[in-house]
Amino acid sequence: MTEAPIKITVRSLGVRYGSTVALEDVSLDVPTNRVTALIGPSGCGKSTFLRCLNRMNDTIPGVRITGDVRLDGEPLYAADVDPVALRRRVGMVFQKSNPFPKSIFDNVAFGPRVHGLRDRVRLHELVERSLRQAALWDEVADRLDRPALDLSGGQQQRLCIARALAVEPEVILMDEPASALDPIATAKIEELIHELKMRYTIVIVTHNMQQAARVSDVTAYFYLGRLIECGPTERLFTNPDRPETEDYITGRFG
Repeated sequence: MTEAPIKITVRSLGVRYGSTVALEDVSLDVPTNRVTALIGPSGCGKSTFLRCLNRMNDTIPGVRITGDVRLDGEPLYAADVDPVALRRRVGMVFQKSNPFPKSIFDNVAFGPRVHGLRDRVRLHELVERSLRQAALWDEVADRLDRPALDLSGGQQQRLCIARALAVEPEVILMDEPASALDPIATAKIEELIHELKMRYTIVIVTHNMQQAARVSDVTAYFYLGRLIECGPTERLFTNPDRPETEDYITGRFG
C-alpha cells in the first residue's frame, strides 16, 4: 500500500479531568483515506483521544487540554475555530446507535437542514446518497417516512453512519460502532468501513482486536493514557516493537 498523506497530526496531546490524567504526551499521525484503529484496555484513553479530534471533550466540565491537534495543517484548538463547523468536517458515530425519534428521512436530513439546506430535491438526493453509502438504501427506500426507531439495531447504527455522512465530512470517528451488535450486523458494519475509506479518513476505537486486524490499516495501542506503539496493522499484530504491545495482543495482559 502506498504511503498516504497525513490528514490529522497530533503532537504532545494531554488531557486532564480535574486532577485525573486521561492522556499524557500523545503524538500520532492519522493518514488520509485509511482506517486507524485505537486499541487498549478499558480506561486507557482511546475514547478520550478520539473525542479530542472533533473537540467533543470541550463539553466536559473541568477538562484541560494541552498540546497541538491539526486537521490539514490547521490547528483545531485555535481561538477562532468554531467547534460546530469543525464537527461538520469531523463526524462521529457512537458506540450505541442513537437515532432521533423522527422518520428515517428526517434523521439523515437533520444535519444538512441545520446547516441551512432547504431545497427539497437536493435534500432527497443527499438522503439517498448517504443511505446508499451506508449500505442501507435498499432496505429502507420504500419506508423513508417510517420511524427510525422501528429499525433493527444494526440498521439503526448504519442509519447513524448515514446521518454522519449527510453533512459531507472529511473524517469519520467511530467509537466502538459494532460493540452492541450481533455478528451478522457487525460484519455489515466492517464491510461498510472498508468501502467508506475510499472517500473518508476513518478513526475507530475498538475493544475487539480481531476487528482491528480486519478493518484497519494502522493500529495504535494505548495504555494508561499513553500511546505505547503505533504502526501498520499487519506489522503491529505480527511483529510489534514493544513487549507491552505483544503482551496485550497475545492476551497475556489486558
